[in-house]
Amino acid sequence: MRRFQFVLLGVMALGSMAATAPEGILARQQELIRALHMSPLPKESGYLGLIGGSAQTVSIEGRRLAVQSQVYYMLTRDKPINYLHWLASDDTHILIEGGPVDYYIFHPDGHAEVVTLGHDVTAGQRPVVAVPGGCWKALRLHKGAQYALMANALSPEFTPDRVRIGEGAGWVSRFAGTAPWATPETLKALIGPNWVQ
Repeated sequence: MRRFQFVLLGVMALGSMAATAPEGILARQQELIRALHMSPLPKESGYLGLIGGSAQTVSIEGRRLAVQSQVYYMLTRDKPINYLHWLASDDTHILIEGGPVDYYIFHPDGHAEVVTLGHDVTAGQRPVVAVPGGCWKALRLHKGAQYALMANALSPEFTPDRVRIGEGAGWVSRFAGTAPWATPETLKALIGPNWVQ
């Protein structure tokens, strides 16, 4: 009987910890949003906070751009997907805290891959994912993960005219079947609300 009571108390304590964990996680997310000056990112979703850019510049198509710009980026349970977008810049994501996150990459040559951004390198996860310029990409927080805080470096710097958000039926047809997970349903879910007619 005493052993049963001990086990029951242990289960109750674990249940109590599980019940308070989401509050602690939400508090941590709010702390990160405040401390890193992040705000909701329109269209792509998630939370974004500017870090800065390099003083060095490079000439791209007749204009001067900073060699690199950096941001904080976070996915949470209420914003678990960074919807499909295309960037002219090289894009490097570094996982700081939380995760894992599936990083979907669609290359201009027509092949697609998914890389898991995470700290468990023995399970094949990577703490850093570098994506060449000219790729489409989308990120999705793992179901069991509560949030993922990342740092993101773009080279050369991000400018609004060098990004495209969303795609349509032609893009889905192009990448459907290029990987086992690349079903039309999955591709449409990664585009999300940014469907282009």
